[in-house]
Amino acid sequence: MPRTTIGTGAVLIVMGIIAYIATAFASWTALIPAILGLIMLICGLIALKNAKVGLIIALVVAVLGILGTSMNVMQLGELFAGDAERPAAVITSTLTFILLIIYVIVGIRSMVTARRQDSIQA
Repeated sequence: MPRTTIGTGAVLIVMGIIAYIATAFASWTALIPAILGLIMLICGLIALKNAKVGLIIALVVAVLGILGTSMNVMQLGELFAGDAERPAAVITSTLTFILLIIYVIVGIRSMVTARRQDSIQA
């Protein structure tokens, strides 16, 4: 799971940088996925030394990211109708939202599996 966290962080960093470039460097908010990704990457590195702490922090960051991006995800209908005020933000937020939901699901499953293995060995 630490490698998954590092990979997710790297993907978010790349996505944020691409969004920032695609919006012609107009707004630093396009870098929000990159900021989330950097935090996730750091959590992944922490998880290499202390898996429990690093992964719990990464999952909390991911849930906060999901909550933060959900407002733009709600504008998907406007995007499809061609009425979205900031289409790049809606697309980037939706991709971030989906990636983080997948990460949280995988992370929770991993923690449950680890917990079961610990209880079996005890």
